[in-house]
Amino acid sequence: DGVADVVLSCTLVEEGGGLGGMGTGNLFTRTPATLVLRNVAVAPDESLETLTAFVPPSIPDPDAILLEATVSSPEIPNADVLLHADCNEQEVMCEISRYSPRGSQESSDPAYFMVSLNVEGVEFGTVLILQTLALKKDQSTLIQNKLGLPLSQSGTLLTEVIFLVFSHIKSVSAPLRGDVLLNCGFKQQKIPLAQEVGIEWRLQHRGKGNKVLEMKTRLDDAEGSTVVHAERMGSSMDAAQLVGEGNASVTLTKLKVLDEGTYICTVSIGLFHAQQVIQLHVIQPPDVSLSEEKLVLETKSPQTLSCHCTKYYPLDAQMEWSFLSPVDTEPTVFPDQGSLSSHRQHGDGTYSLSSHLTVPSSVSPGTKITCRVSHPALSEPLSLSLMVESPEPG
Repeated sequence: DGVADVVLSCTLVEEGGGLGGMGTGNLFTRTPATLVLRNVAVAPDESLETLTAFVPPSIPDPDAILLEATVSSPEIPNADVLLHADCNEQEVMCEISRYSPRGSQESSDPAYFMVSLNVEGVEFGTVLILQTLALKKDQSTLIQNKLGLPLSQSGTLLTEVIFLVFSHIKSVSAPLRGDVLLNCGFKQQKIPLAQEVGIEWRLQHRGKGNKVLEMKTRLDDAEGSTVVHAERMGSSMDAAQLVGEGNASVTLTKLKVLDEGTYICTVSIGLFHAQQVIQLHVIQPPDVSLSEEKLVLETKSPQTLSCHCTKYYPLDAQMEWSFLSPVDTEPTVFPDQGSLSSHRQHGDGTYSLSSHLTVPSSVSPGTKITCRVSHPALSEPLSLSLMVESPEPG
């Protein structure tokens, strides 16, 4: 397999930076930066001719923020997504910030950076922890003006990836009362940063945060070292997969509406930690029924026909009435869509809604009336129909 360089346009995000208008603190300053990922593994079927190696600027610029990171070990999973983002016109969101391992001072040597990478429209999320490489300094060594760190002769800040946390699936939809796997994993250098690893899964929803599951174990597989606290019933992780493959995914069983929200997977190793965020949407398709199986029109008065849409989640269900008369080939939407009941919410968090259509007595026998329901949990709209029949002669 070949290797290639990936050059990403990023933003260096720093805390502080003066007061904004109206005395509000401008909490972050943002400065353009470039991240060069060196030695990204390329699939065997890739043509390396189309991939160009990074060429540093001919005159090093101490104002430029140019981070160079070797990523051969640990490798970034699914890094080919970054390689092809430009060609596929996908935007790579790349944010860099200074990082302080627990208990250390920011000015300490080596320096650390956290890099958050997400690709628009693709299930790819990775957070990298970079550590600066030792440089032999002399009189000619340039210092980066903003960061105060020594630069290589080509004007780049040399770093290596020491730890990363990733998720291949950033948004999941799963059925009510079903099970779901939320994907999270980590990799570190061949020489482990530490033997203890801790995983914490939290759920943030409507401003509230709850711990879901916490696991602590040792990577050297010491007997009896695994401790698990499951706050949510039916949540589990596989300690063997965590140790063997860095798989920190969590399984949730018997999903409820209350399980929906933003899940944060935090992996801690030694003094380092990083996170991934995964969205869980709980869905339940509606049951749809009509109040009548057939409609016999009495000549005098209009009749009411109801379409019941029950036990669905989330809330956004759409209902539409149409009719197809015996002489037409295409259905027509009723100009008057009747009345909707108010939403009813059940104890399990699902909703129900009914639509009541007044069928005018002018509708001819042989007409087919259809109620069409659209909902996010349905792959395509659901339709129920009945026929209008003539009254029995008598």
